[in-house]
Amino acid sequence: MSARGGKKKMTKMSRSSRAGVIFPVGRMMRYLKKGTYKYRIGVGAPVYMAAVIEYLAAEILELAGNAARDNKKGRIAPRHILLAVANDEELNQLLKGVTIASGGVLPRIHPELLAKKRGVKSKSDTILSPSPEKRGRKSLGGIKKSAKKAKASKARTPKKNKQKDSEKEGASNSATDDGPGDGFTILSSKSLVPGQKLSLTQSDISHIGSMKVEGIVHPTTGEIDLKEEVGKALEKAGGKEFLETVKELRKSQGPLEVTEAALSQSTGLAAKFVIHCHIPQWGSDKCEEQLEESIKNCLTAAEDKKLKSVAFPPLPSGRNCFPKQTAAQVTLKAISSHFDDSSPSSLKSIYFLLFDSESIGIYVQEMAKLDAK
Repeated sequence: MSARGGKKKMTKMSRSSRAGVIFPVGRMMRYLKKGTYKYRIGVGAPVYMAAVIEYLAAEILELAGNAARDNKKGRIAPRHILLAVANDEELNQLLKGVTIASGGVLPRIHPELLAKKRGVKSKSDTILSPSPEKRGRKSLGGIKKSAKKAKASKARTPKKNKQKDSEKEGASNSATDDGPGDGFTILSSKSLVPGQKLSLTQSDISHIGSMKVEGIVHPTTGEIDLKEEVGKALEKAGGKEFLETVKELRKSQGPLEVTEAALSQSTGLAAKFVIHCHIPQWGSDKCEEQLEESIKNCLTAAEDKKLKSVAFPPLPSGRNCFPKQTAAQVTLKAISSHFDDSSPSSLKSIYFLLFDSESIGIYVQEMAKLDAK
């Protein structure tokens, strides 16, 4: 056939270009035939598989690029891919059992490794309490003294007792400032301008009842139920006595409005009070502003009782469905703005009690952003 009368030559198009994807469709088909030779493979199967893998790769690269930019790096490293996967709830669930080579690990320190640091703070107790040898010398010297000096020392004993009482109070205050107690690991901390200290604390949820703080925040609904993980852990640690105090609070307080906070005695727990707060639903009108207001109401309720330390557990991820990244951003913003706007507060230590590696990675990242600001 002549060139004039012949058909025009058609440029060959790959299956990927016809499907509109970048990943190779033909190679996916070859892998599917090789691995699943017992089954029939439809024409659209490799196209769908290539599209899904391409979407996952683009999503991970975008989040890893953001992590590299936050760390002021111009190149994506395996560490940034690990942080990107850990900080995204869906990707972390999908790639839960995947190990990224040279990605490192998420920050987590075993409590036993921090025992030496806690032991250093106990020097104040040894200074305050005199040794038995010195006590014996004082007693021998007192016997040799005359009656007049004995009378004078008796007259001065009330002042010494007052000094000893003040020293005991100082020792007890220093003990409360040591930390949340055994089984809790302080990962990082940040000091605010008025004197408050924010600390990221990692532990198991079953230890929440033994945390040595004066107030624990319980995110709940308007009915103050104990159906979420934090509520169940508090009920298990406090027992029937704690459940009775919650029932009395329901009768006296009634249903809580959105963002409202109410205190109850924490019978059976190491803390003094439990601050029950009605958390808004994610997706509702102005839910982020309401969450910020609820955090501030918890802080105000703690300040009304002159509390010095408060612990914030993570928000429930089931019913309220607040994304962990958004919840961390709003919580940190609310706390920093509360102390910037308010008058001198009784609160000195604020703990974020975290239970899983995903929440730890998110809060470490958001705390770093606060330090950058």
